[in-house]
Amino acid sequence: MRAIIQRVRQAKVISDGLLTGEISQGLMILLGIHSLDTLQDIKWMVHKIVQMRIFSDDNGKMNLSLMDIQGEILIVSQFTLFATTKRGNRPGFTQAAPPAIAIPLYHSFISELKRMGILVQEGIFGADMQVELINDGPVTIILDSKNPE
Repeated sequence: MRAIIQRVRQAKVISDGLLTGEISQGLMILLGIHSLDTLQDIKWMVHKIVQMRIFSDDNGKMNLSLMDIQGEILIVSQFTLFATTKRGNRPGFTQAAPPAIAIPLYHSFISELKRMGILVQEGIFGADMQVELINDGPVTIILDSKNPE
């Protein structure tokens, strides 16, 4: 499982001209699901995201977590995070989980965040979407559950 996490002041996602999700201060997450991902990957990723201290305290030091600031999350599925570009100029996506695997894991990821008390907004899985955000910092972090650094 891979996630591109951006600290935002606000973010929204639009699909077919309709607003499907919008948040104020919190995290914009692009989530890619690998064909071998499991619930263990979800638990690791969710715990890491909500506890990561990337929000500024009163002294301007990144010392607060999403939980500390009671921030929100906007999540968008992003199979292209598993693009391979080794051969040719057209990316391949064979490592990305097919919808039959990815959709249940995507919903489990969202359910786990909500279970932790996080307000979650989302895009539409597999839809063409436009994402607007104001990156705060900018702060952008990449997490990979198969390569926890």
